[in-house]
Amino acid sequence: MPKPIRAERDRPSIGGLLAELNRGAISPAGVVDDAIREARHCQAAVNAFAEIDEIGARDAASEAEHRYREGRTRTLEGVVIAVKDMIDTRGVPTRYGSMAYVDHVPGKDAEVVRTLKDSGAIIVGKTTTHEFAWGVTTSSPDFGDTLNPHDHSRIPGGSSGGMAAAVAYGAVRAGLGTDTGGSVRIPAALCGVVGFKPTYGRLPLGGVFPLASSLDHVGVLGQTVDDVARVCKPMGIDSNTVLSPPRKRIGVFRQIGRVPLSSDVAESFDTACACLRLQYDLVELDGDNLFSQCFAAFAGIVLSEGGVAHFARHDISFIAANYGRETASRLKLSAAVELAQYANWQQTRRRFMEDIDRMISNFDLLITPTCPCVAPRIGAEEVAIGPWSGSIREALMTYTVPFNLAGLPAISLPIPGSWNEGLPVGLQAIAKRGSDEDLLVAAMEIERLVAFGPQALLGSL
Repeated sequence: MPKPIRAERDRPSIGGLLAELNRGAISPAGVVDDAIREARHCQAAVNAFAEIDEIGARDAASEAEHRYREGRTRTLEGVVIAVKDMIDTRGVPTRYGSMAYVDHVPGKDAEVVRTLKDSGAIIVGKTTTHEFAWGVTTSSPDFGDTLNPHDHSRIPGGSSGGMAAAVAYGAVRAGLGTDTGGSVRIPAALCGVVGFKPTYGRLPLGGVFPLASSLDHVGVLGQTVDDVARVCKPMGIDSNTVLSPPRKRIGVFRQIGRVPLSSDVAESFDTACACLRLQYDLVELDGDNLFSQCFAAFAGIVLSEGGVAHFARHDISFIAANYGRETASRLKLSAAVELAQYANWQQTRRRFMEDIDRMISNFDLLITPTCPCVAPRIGAEEVAIGPWSGSIREALMTYTVPFNLAGLPAISLPIPGSWNEGLPVGLQAIAKRGSDEDLLVAAMEIERLVAFGPQALLGSL
């Protein structure tokens, strides 16, 4: 079994870090020095960072030192995070994972970055992404592949693979990613961390390079749900205001679409469900008809809207000369899409949204596996699960895509003790539209309930 590759030590939780800073046990300057060192180690080990901003981080630490001395601290004062390379950061190279933007340095921060900086968060660097976030492997012929910290022969998932790898490695506790069809939740599942996608439109997209404008979400990754919730709070998602019902009714989709679960993921998911049944009412659901057209509609919408985003910025000759082969080939297909096709895909989406909203109205939450398999090997183009085989993209995205189409809040949690071949497995929880705070509180409960397994829970009752 491959041995997980970790930083020299696990970082304290964000809550623990803030407590130490407030009592003067540590200093912001020391926190940043430590973060820069660990970011360098992480970059050397798994290629998770596209840029490390030593000067900017140390300048921000200096301001935090003054604020702690003067008693003017903010919500995340001195907390070090990272930001995916799809999200603009003023004065820090932001390449969107592409050689076409290798010299690009934004003149202003994305709205979400500005909000977190205003709350006292310190950005140590930018994490790697699949080119223009259009892929699930975070592989790059130009910048090198990002590796899964738990097994360097495996992908970390994508497109927020660098962010998930940095959190799993221990370089940072949390950071920002983007999620168009699972790009926060997939790498969270494959790297064994938490990945949260809020309701569509809940977090602003200003300063985020678009992939598909009607599907794009800003998301947050962290080592625990509490870490994610603390980063979300200054952005207006405050889970401290929520009172959770004591016995939830949860709808369970064990399979989504035509991609089955691998035996190891099925075993892990069933074990997690056994834990939850001790506290909640779980209802098995059949999603064969509900999800049957989701992946095709999603793929068509991304192809169409991806073309709009890129053709508005560059002509065909620039794209052919400067984009990676994978992205350029997709845009060639995009140029042939007709409006009638796009309209049909959106109508399929609209009907699905009506159906899933109606179904989820009967439950407090829905749960599914996040991905049907553990992290595939680097360089693999297809996945075989039982009698099914198909592209890595379809395999990894089938269970996450529906909730981008619907715009529902969704979160991926690692299932502790369930690692197979040394690799993590994720559980996905989904809530009603706009119920982001409720989802975070429920995810904290789920995180606690599945932590020790059903036998340990039975012994404590």
